Amino acid sequence: MIDVAAIANACADETRRRILLLLLAQGELCVCDLFGALELPQPKVSRHLAVLRDAQLVVSRRHGTWVHYRLNPDMPLWALQILAALADGAARSEPYRSDRERVKRACGGTPCAA
Repeated sequence: MIDVAAIANACADETRRRILLLLLAQGELCVCDLFGALELPQPKVSRHLAVLRDAQLVVSRRHGTWVHYRLNPDMPLWALQILAALADGAARSEPYRSDRERVKRACGGTPCAA
């Protein structure tokens, strides 16, 4: 069960906010899309994804060698509303705007391996 502390901890870190907002905007992303869009080393992104997964904010699935992440579909409405409000406030600010542009270019509209 997702609690207020999990949301607060996730949103307290900029990298985790960036990941959550990309997943909110894109639905599901491969870990390689995330570290490419964020322009951060893969181990750092994976560490933040592990925190988000432990907090039950994201879920993952493996497809071949790729691991894909998406927001937890069982996330309560109140938690999703918090993320939506963050996304609305960050829509035109950096680094969030550039993150979305980079992930769209990297994905070319398609995931690594569906």
